[in-house]
Amino acid sequence: MSIIPSASTGEPRMVPVPIPDRVAVLIGGCMPAHVLQAEIEAEYAALEIGRFRPLSSDEDRQDREDALARMARANKVLAAYNPRLIVKAGGHRG
Repeated sequence: MSIIPSASTGEPRMVPVPIPDRVAVLIGGCMPAHVLQAEIEAEYAALEIGRFRPLSSDEDRQDREDALARMARANKVLAAYNPRLIVKAGGHRG
C-alpha cells in the first residue's frame, strides 16, 4: 500500500497497489506460518461475510455470525503479529 495525500482534505489515505506474486512469496517467507494461515482465514471469512444478507434467513444469519467469529479469531493472531494486518469485513485492511 502507498500513502498519498487526499486532494479534498490533505489527509493521507491508503491506496492499494498490486504486488507481484514473486514479491508476495518473498514477503510470505519472512512471516511465521501461523500468521500466514490466519491471514488466509481472515481474507476468506471477510469475503464470505459479504456474501450473506444479515436479514434474509436464520441460516444466513448463523453463517454470517460464524464467518465473523472466524475472522475475529484470525484477526487476533494478525494483530499480535502486526496490527496493520487486521482484515475488516469488507475485505479492507485495518
